Amino acid sequence: MTSLLLFEQLLNGLQLGMTLFLMAAGLTLVFGVMGLINLAHGSLYMIGAFCCAWVSNTTGSFLLGLLAGFGGAAIAGALIEVVVIRKLYNRDHLDQVLATFALILIISEGTSWIFGASPLYLSVPKWLSGSLPLWDGGSYPVYRLLIIIIGLVIAYGLYLLITKTRLGMRIRAGESDREMIAALGVDIRTIYTVVFALGAALAGLAGSLVGALRSVEVGMGEPVLILALVVIVIGGIGSVKGALIAAILVGFVDTMGRVFLPSLLDLFMDNADNLASLSASLSSILVYILMALILAFRPQGLFPANG
Repeated sequence: MTSLLLFEQLLNGLQLGMTLFLMAAGLTLVFGVMGLINLAHGSLYMIGAFCCAWVSNTTGSFLLGLLAGFGGAAIAGALIEVVVIRKLYNRDHLDQVLATFALILIISEGTSWIFGASPLYLSVPKWLSGSLPLWDGGSYPVYRLLIIIIGLVIAYGLYLLITKTRLGMRIRAGESDREMIAALGVDIRTIYTVVFALGAALAGLAGSLVGALRSVEVGMGEPVLILALVVIVIGGIGSVKGALIAAILVGFVDTMGRVFLPSLLDLFMDNADNLASLSASLSSILVYILMALILAFRPQGLFPANG
């Protein structure tokens, strides 16, 4: 049973990692290409979750809900880029932080006004609600496996987009020297809008997928945003490959810490109250300890975009 529990938690860590990758991939692209710090990225995750939940509950189709979450976040991202973000590219990072923090407040209040203050609930469809049998009588939810598969497929799709297409070539060129490609006649504004909308769409898809595992509520994007920022720092800012590897690492460390750390501490502590408090505190900071250790040896992250 120990090996079964370990395998199940490895899958849980991979599922969390794929969710974080969907968040971090867009965030690292936006920062790498545009040099923009976007604290409102978690709000786009929330928009995707609310669009998915509302459409799914209204139409009874989970697939339509996923499309709505993906598309709704992409549209919101494009509008935000054109109306607000475009004015911030030549401003310093402090202005970007303040402006995108203001967007968090505006989007949160707007979401409450449109959908109400009460959480929405999104159910996994029957055809995804089963479990895949494992050994020793164990099982693993099909829906969580679907999240893993979707994350891996999108990771491969992003690799093809960035390395094999003309748009990807322009994105990489804009990351290296935006003035030069603008001088060559490339519409850099359009590229910025496309990159921002793509990042928003991936965040919205992540919110849509996670919305079926927990309640959809205002403010749900901020805790995930913090972990996504940890991921891009560990992986290397601007690197999609780094975001993927770092997201998987963070997913494993966070999941394993929460499951196995209490048992480990139980070997050295007798007080149950102190054990529970200490294990909860240490579990929540393990990913930050991981980040500190990696940055001590690789200050630019595991796979810096220009390294």
